Amino acid sequence: KDCSKVAWQEGGELTPWTPPSSCVSSLSCSLGAPQQDVLEMATLHPTVSTADTTEKPILLNSIADAEAFISGDEVVVIGFFQELESPEVSQFRLAANRTPEVPFGLSSSPAVLSHYGVAANTVTLFRRVDNDRKDLDMNSNDVDAEKMTRFVRMNELRLVTEYNPVTAVGVMQSSFQLHLLLITDKMSPKHPERMRRYRVAAELFKGKILFILVDSNLKSNERTMSFFELKKSQLPALAIFHAPDEEQDVLTLDEVSVERVQDFCNRFLQRMEKKEDKPKEKALNEEL
Repeated sequence: KDCSKVAWQEGGELTPWTPPSSCVSSLSCSLGAPQQDVLEMATLHPTVSTADTTEKPILLNSIADAEAFISGDEVVVIGFFQELESPEVSQFRLAANRTPEVPFGLSSSPAVLSHYGVAANTVTLFRRVDNDRKDLDMNSNDVDAEKMTRFVRMNELRLVTEYNPVTAVGVMQSSFQLHLLLITDKMSPKHPERMRRYRVAAELFKGKILFILVDSNLKSNERTMSFFELKKSQLPALAIFHAPDEEQDVLTLDEVSVERVQDFCNRFLQRMEKKEDKPKEKALNEEL
């Protein structure tokens, strides 16, 4: 597929992007996002005042505190610092205020830093969907609140991750080889119920398939729809993609149901298993 592949860089601009390894994910096709879509993404996460978030970040004084904090949400961020009063911590607090829906924790405990194998002045994002973590070293970069906020936005993969020009980087860099996309109209009155069912299905394939929501209203997502040869009149639709070999399948839906999503995923997984078994059978026959 001839796709325009770009990624969100530290400077805040869209620049050419080459996905890791030989995989060219279909998701990267929609990353050539027009400026209005990037601006639209910014309005989805408005900055909130410090007065509204006086409890953020939460102080974590022990390993038990940190473990409980990490297990408490799909995505959490912890700032590991030597001192709780420093310019870096001030920037960290600002970033926490700008991302009210993501829990932020703060620790200066040597035992906690040692337990997680981090140096002082490290911001770490922990996510449950793939049991992964991402570290941002504030010592080696000129990191401020804006860059920390962008770091969180790029890497906050969830049970269901909404695909946009910012989260695209985290999606492409995730360890998941299988991506399932629900391409749908977020403005539809049926959207909340569709998402509820989609999340239930996502729980069934946690750790196996990355579930993604693609809003058909975003102009940048037109490339994703085009990649799967879908028109708006055919939505909602499911599209599954196996990154290593670009194997894919599409299912248009009258309506989203847990059973249909589950069946679609299972059939694709079985297809991939048979595909993997063929070379093994061929090798075995040659040996015989």
